[in-house]
Amino acid sequence: MKVAAIIQARTGSTRLPGKVLKKVLGKTLLEYQMERVKRAETINEIIIATTTKEIDDPIVQLCQKLSIPYYRGSEEDVLSRYYEAATEFNVDVIVRLTSDCPIIDPDVIDKVVRYYLENKDRYDYVSNILTRTYPRGLDTEVFPYEVLKRAHEEAKELTHREHVTAYIYHHPDQFRLCNVSNEKDESKHRWAVDTAEDFFLVKNILETLYPINSLFTLEDVIQVLQDKPEWIKINAHIEQKKT
Repeated sequence: MKVAAIIQARTGSTRLPGKVLKKVLGKTLLEYQMERVKRAETINEIIIATTTKEIDDPIVQLCQKLSIPYYRGSEEDVLSRYYEAATEFNVDVIVRLTSDCPIIDPDVIDKVVRYYLENKDRYDYVSNILTRTYPRGLDTEVFPYEVLKRAHEEAKELTHREHVTAYIYHHPDQFRLCNVSNEKDESKHRWAVDTAEDFFLVKNILETLYPINSLFTLEDVIQVLQDKPEWIKINAHIEQKKT
């Protein structure tokens, strides 16, 4: 059974254009994320799902440089891009990640994936976002190819095409959903990068932790923010886009 992390990535972000290619310590945010996802023991392959637009050629060039598989599809219909990427690479279990999560924790990925694999006969979709207890930016969603195929075939509304899993979790009567929670509620934290403020916070975290320990964890970041509580205020006012 092939378990692949499919990371949707594009440079045409409305709030912070080119965010995935922004650099910290000479390395792009997307490189940090791929480096961390590679450490997840449950992931067999990483696939970058980007768009056919010329503006995203640099993402493809980065994948080629790092020998990371990629797929180019629709910018607007992200669900079709995901489905086509999973089909192209014969993925059995999809781990959906977004490219705005450069400091995602591989241990959190493994926790969610393992829970799905151990309960795949009971659930169609397992994630840590249905009830948030993890910091935003550690989002991990897991589901089998058959469920992605069904969502691709059935979803008609624009919002369900723009957001890969929205059709699934908006239909709990049709799909068996499960949430994986953190032991402590850390949902007040926002480590996703969607704005300049988000980037500034993550930049501070990476510049502080990465040179000392590139394997830093969720707990390490929490400790840094306890030591520097003023950092939390940098992006505390940012509202997440609705899905």
